[in-house]
Amino acid sequence: MARIAGVDLPKNKRVEIGLTYIYGIGKAVSRSILSKLNINPDTKVDQLSETEVNSIRKIIDADHKVEGELRTDLSMNIKRLMDLGCYRGLRHRKSLPVRGQRTKTNSRTRKGPKRSTVKKKAATKK
Repeated sequence: MARIAGVDLPKNKRVEIGLTYIYGIGKAVSRSILSKLNINPDTKVDQLSETEVNSIRKIIDADHKVEGELRTDLSMNIKRLMDLGCYRGLRHRKSLPVRGQRTKTNSRTRKGPKRSTVKKKAATKK
């Protein structure tokens, strides 16, 4: 089993897809890593030799931010925006969509489940 950047890669998947299980590595980055090392993207993860796994590990450590380091960078960037009080920071603080989407009807993912409003009945005269 190949373990890279603290993630166990699935054995039965192709290497190109298996690398995408690492947070911060997508298909394009995976392809570029494999092309640098002249590894066939169609080989299965369990067919990789130890030297190939170590070379993949070295390139990822040297050139890419992945997993915990990337997550902390993203959270620090969001925290910086919130501390500045800029528009994007305020939207993050209120947990509303940040990139200009409409909020009157959509954005349930960001706002959470709909809260029903209870209307009080008008007082009746006797």
